[in-house]
Amino acid sequence: MSDDEIHVDQFACADIMEAAVKRIVTTQADNIASAAALMADAIKRDGIIQLFGTGHSRTFTMEIAGRAGGLVPANALNIKDLVLRGQALPEEILDPTVERDPSLAQRILDLADVRPQDVFIIVSNSGGNGSVVEMALLVKARGHQIIAVTSLDHSMHISSRHPSGLRLFELADVVIDNCGVLGDAALELPGKGAIGATSSLTGILIAQMLVAEVCGLLLKGGQEVPVLISANVPGGDEHNERFLSRYETRVRLPEP
Repeated sequence: MSDDEIHVDQFACADIMEAAVKRIVTTQADNIASAAALMADAIKRDGIIQLFGTGHSRTFTMEIAGRAGGLVPANALNIKDLVLRGQALPEEILDPTVERDPSLAQRILDLADVRPQDVFIIVSNSGGNGSVVEMALLVKARGHQIIAVTSLDHSMHISSRHPSGLRLFELADVVIDNCGVLGDAALELPGKGAIGATSSLTGILIAQMLVAEVCGLLLKGGQEVPVLISANVPGGDEHNERFLSRYETRVRLPEP
């Protein structure tokens, strides 16, 4: 397509987003089901869903952990934990390239109450940054199962920034492809560049599909479904506290 044939407006963006959603539903259902089975099994064994992502991948973790309709036994691990829960100064993590540093992963894990029955969801569009790959290596060595949410197209086109040369999808027990393109933005602009990054939308969809699948499995097993409800409805705080008290320090509520 030549530059003068490229059509850019809200409807062109909507078409790209709709196509991305359809790709998730038609190609990733089996992988989502497999991942949900690992998550439901962990919950049945009093485990926690530990989530880790950097940059925009944090939006995925926020869809499962600490929000209305999310799972109570879900905990988000973040680089900012080093400041909020550790001894790091803010200046240490403000560089946007800090996610490339493998040494951050162990420091983040050291601040969390991680137990053997926990399962990890690690999210990275590229799947090649040092902290993400190191996190996967560390938890894999501990015997935890790993669910990766990543763009296989992007990962296949890059070299890992981790010394091992590995990418996230190569370390996971289950890989969910967010079906994004190299560089994420899918609507090309005339000349150079693109807009319409799909990973946020497809990531949110995958997260919500996972939660629904997990809850369905728990219901089929006759188990209570541990989900948060909005704190802004009557009885919300009481409902949430009843569930959260079971997990004490293992689950952190997100900061406001």
